[in-house]
Amino acid sequence: MMRRILLTSLRNRSVVLIAGAVLLVLGAMQFRSMPRDVLPEFTRPTVEVQTEALGLAAAEVEQLVTVPLEQDLLNGVAFLDKIRSQSVPGLSSIELVFKRGTDLARARQVVNERLTQAAALPHVSAPPQMLQPLASESRVMMIRLSSTSSNLTDLGVLARWTIRPRLMGVSGVADVAIWGQRERQIQVQVDPKKLQRENVSLEQVISTTGNALWWSPLGRLEANTPGTGGFIDGPQQRLGILHESPIKTPEDLSKVTLESAGEGGAASGRTPLTLGDVSNLVADHQPLIGDAVFAEGNGLLMVVEKLPEANVVDVTKSVDEALDAMRPGLSGVTVDATVFRPANYVSDSLGNVVRALLLSGVLLVVVLSLLALDWRTALITAVSTLLSLAAAVLVLGLRGISINSMVIAGLVLAVAVLVDEAILITENVRRRLR
Repeated sequence: MMRRILLTSLRNRSVVLIAGAVLLVLGAMQFRSMPRDVLPEFTRPTVEVQTEALGLAAAEVEQLVTVPLEQDLLNGVAFLDKIRSQSVPGLSSIELVFKRGTDLARARQVVNERLTQAAALPHVSAPPQMLQPLASESRVMMIRLSSTSSNLTDLGVLARWTIRPRLMGVSGVADVAIWGQRERQIQVQVDPKKLQRENVSLEQVISTTGNALWWSPLGRLEANTPGTGGFIDGPQQRLGILHESPIKTPEDLSKVTLESAGEGGAASGRTPLTLGDVSNLVADHQPLIGDAVFAEGNGLLMVVEKLPEANVVDVTKSVDEALDAMRPGLSGVTVDATVFRPANYVSDSLGNVVRALLLSGVLLVVVLSLLALDWRTALITAVSTLLSLAAAVLVLGLRGISINSMVIAGLVLAVAVLVDEAILITENVRRRLR
């Protein structure tokens, strides 16, 4: 069989040369267009469900949120292999690991079908949310934001409402987390001594504060179900009514009269108390459980994460373009996108591999020429090695495999094996010719 292949190839030398040239060109083109990443996708299909339960301790989150979700709803989902959960103060996290080969979109669909029944659970938390899928090496870029003209609270507002939505619209981006985020809040800092002296309960302060707003997330308050804005009918058109909240500063909220213990209104027989009489109202941010720390000074850190199978180089390029488009509107804000960039490592690694392959090819031709004392034999052996590499790259590209550190290591090992085989074949050819 091998003899027949060799004879056929010798009779059709022009066809073999053309096929080899086409294979080299296709392999080079495929190598340039293949997606690039640091590591391959080695994790099994995973779906994570998180539920916020503000104000609950870890034990309460476990008992009221995690256990009902894990045991009653999510346990026994189709294609499920393992289920893990974690309960921390104010947050429940459940991770569902599916069997290998399970389509991720189908796994998310079956989980979402179960989550539609979460309305039957105790109403002690926000609805459970299914997080975006992330790649094995999900972090694409870390961006430092700093400013000498704005404080961190104002910078956090800019990052949340301007920069993050723009980056979330970039193709391949799964999530953008903001480290050191400071939410702007009007805080009612209650003084227990004043409450005791004025005979006011904490429940009265909470109800008064919540009902003073147009909408409150507390389900037991009247402000949880705001009414409609209404409208005014004119002779030719209907005009909608927009209610503008009179509370915009801590001073505005401090003038609100406290509700009585039983029903709305001030307590009878006494001068009406306000929120400012029993508490200290300030404009501040939420208590931090972590922060972004830099050697250059204070700032925010935006962590960009990508979807599975997304090209880290293309995603990084698209994020850079989005940041460049926003720079004219970010006057006074310094954007440093060089804190962490795996795309640079990938590009440098590929450049080193290409140079190593070219250098090894030259050395291969020199070694074979010295061994064989025949440049034709050496050239043929070197070209066959390159054709083998081109065929391997073409097969990997057709199967949708990305260029990553594992593939690069395999190609380097393949080059070493091919060189060794080429030297042995050349020596055998010399013996036969003798």
